[in-house]
Amino acid sequence: MPVELVEQQPTNALPLHLVARDGLASAGLAPDVLAWADANGFSGEAGRTLLLPGQGGALAGALFGIGEGEGTLGIGAAARALPEGDWYFASVPSSPDLAALAVVLGGYVFTRYGRKPGKALRIASPAGADAAFVRRVADGVFLARDLVNTPTNDMGPDDLEKAARTVASAHGAEISVVTGDDLLTRNFPMIHAVGRASAQAPRLIDINWGPKDGPKVTLVGKGVCFDTGGLDIKPSSSMLLMKKDMGGAANVLGLASMIMAAGTKVRLRVLIPAVENSIAGNAFRPGDVLASRKGITVEIGNTDAEGRLILADALALADEEEPQILVDMATLTGAARVALGPDLPPFYTGDEALAAELADASISVEDPMWRMPLWRPYDAKLSSKIADINNVTSDGFAGSITAALFLKRFVEKTAAWAHFDIFAWNPADRPHGLAGGEAQCIRALERVISRRYA
Repeated sequence: MPVELVEQQPTNALPLHLVARDGLASAGLAPDVLAWADANGFSGEAGRTLLLPGQGGALAGALFGIGEGEGTLGIGAAARALPEGDWYFASVPSSPDLAALAVVLGGYVFTRYGRKPGKALRIASPAGADAAFVRRVADGVFLARDLVNTPTNDMGPDDLEKAARTVASAHGAEISVVTGDDLLTRNFPMIHAVGRASAQAPRLIDINWGPKDGPKVTLVGKGVCFDTGGLDIKPSSSMLLMKKDMGGAANVLGLASMIMAAGTKVRLRVLIPAVENSIAGNAFRPGDVLASRKGITVEIGNTDAEGRLILADALALADEEEPQILVDMATLTGAARVALGPDLPPFYTGDEALAAELADASISVEDPMWRMPLWRPYDAKLSSKIADINNVTSDGFAGSITAALFLKRFVEKTAAWAHFDIFAWNPADRPHGLAGGEAQCIRALERVISRRYA
């Protein structure tokens, strides 16, 4: 990673002074530093960096503005603003783990296709920070970002399976995969239907890790490696980011890596239905009625609402074990973006304790999310005249809520279920991450799971 977090302060490391807005006077800075800040109009504005001159033209350190109430992750902008070299926090940040993580995340660059990695920075872990924790969380975030950023020519269902096998192998996990027509014989008909038109066979990836008698935690991630919309084809402009339609799979793999690296005392299961929603003579059609693993029949109102179909089969399998926590993550609806934008993913759960833990963790680790309601009256909007349920509504209202209600039909035994409708993408550069693939909600989920099962 471009930013290396080290345990010991390197010799000749330079100080990074964090300054709150209008907080120069209380920052404990030398008079000459205060004069330099005043001469340059620096007052601690969020994200602004001011380099400090030393003797003989050398660099003496830097001031970084943290603003007023902007959050600790804003410190990540320092990773791109500071000159290459060794640095340390001149004072202990209010949230040491989060400050260290911010700088590490802010230094991320996706380099697979030739982009330069950028500056090499080393920063000493601030007092009170758990460097090992910061590294494994950053590794999980970077894994999710890398997978989402990789285009589909190198991240189809075959490649997603390889990535899952790499993660499993790194942590000594078991992995099995049901592929192609075996999906029919093993009773995953909707995964097969959605992916059968692709040149790469659809599959269900199944990872298991941890003691068999441990509390069961199951993660399900939508792995649509590319979405044309199927026969209800998307306009070309809407396909430009469809490489990220496997963002749910990327995020659960990132979360799984955090959990396994920490040795969390759980029986972890990761289920990823991996497909491409392609167009060919054998593509599933509008008006088709599909069987599901659960036995619920589904009329296809729109082939572009395919993610919920593959998730339904995977969720039905997960629910059979009645895990203590069942989480699914998916880039599922444009309606979620209309309601809350790209930065604030909605989540749905009927478990009040889990909802409270997620809300608290979201604030604590600055991993935004917002609870939305499983509004039962809207369930009727998914009715079908010939099947048990339709995969879409006819009026287009409450698209994210009705998608969640669709999935809920396939989770009956597990009380602590949560659905996350994520975007998995930064539309523009942010302090802790450049424009491109992003991990969402998994740092908060890691906190909840690690605290429940420490």
